Amino acid sequence: MTDKKAVSPEGATILGAYSPGLISGGFLFISGQVGRAPDGTLGATIEEQAKQTIENMGAILRAAGCDYKDVVKATVYITKSEYFLPFNTIYSEYFPEPRPARATVLAQLVDPALLIEIEAIAKLP
Repeated sequence: MTDKKAVSPEGATILGAYSPGLISGGFLFISGQVGRAPDGTLGATIEEQAKQTIENMGAILRAAGCDYKDVVKATVYITKSEYFLPFNTIYSEYFPEPRPARATVLAQLVDPALLIEIEAIAKLP
């Protein structure tokens, strides 16, 4: 028997062999989220994509009974170093003190239109 339960927000479109969220060992593991809205649209700016990415994470958190305050670790992938400051400003609006531990990595993402991807771990309340 395994201690794993998949979590997916209602109406989520899953385009690969993964779970948007997975509960195990008292934690919620959130797969990499990008700035694509539920209707499939993708913002053109880092600000638009960062906000939608974090909103997408929020939908998974809520589906698991969590909130942004429960996130303990995040890994952020951005495609240009100049995106760090605008992303960080938006990120700060969602995550209260004490903020999660975090790494931010400069990376090439699968779709060239994507500017940001975030994966996270939250402690279940």
